[in-house]
Amino acid sequence: MVTAEKTPPEPTEPLMFNNLSSRAPDPADLDLEAFAKAVHAGEVTVVDVREPHEFAAGHIPDSVNLPMSRFDPKDLPTGKPAVLICQSGRRSRNALDQARAAGRDDVKHYAGGMSQWRIHGGDVAT
Repeated sequence: MVTAEKTPPEPTEPLMFNNLSSRAPDPADLDLEAFAKAVHAGEVTVVDVREPHEFAAGHIPDSVNLPMSRFDPKDLPTGKPAVLICQSGRRSRNALDQARAAGRDDVKHYAGGMSQWRIHGGDVAT
């Protein structure tokens, strides 16, 4: 007698990725267009959380350097919204999480970082 092997039904989505596509975008994340517009209009204070030697090698003009190694949300400037930036977005996301935990809801994050800012021709000061 021949018995057919039962094949389990295939899931419609890979199980490990079920929740990734359903996550809503974070309103604190700015895209390049919104970030550049806010920077050029002077509507935000750019806070660069890279280390001083990285900042010295090139940063957005008029930005403030608050290195992640010593970052304290209490040191964030006030008066207008702050936008956090680093090289690639990881450190600035960490700083954003700390700022939110400290109750700062006027802080945003540019996930593209200085690498994307430079690639797209953004102004850089040294």
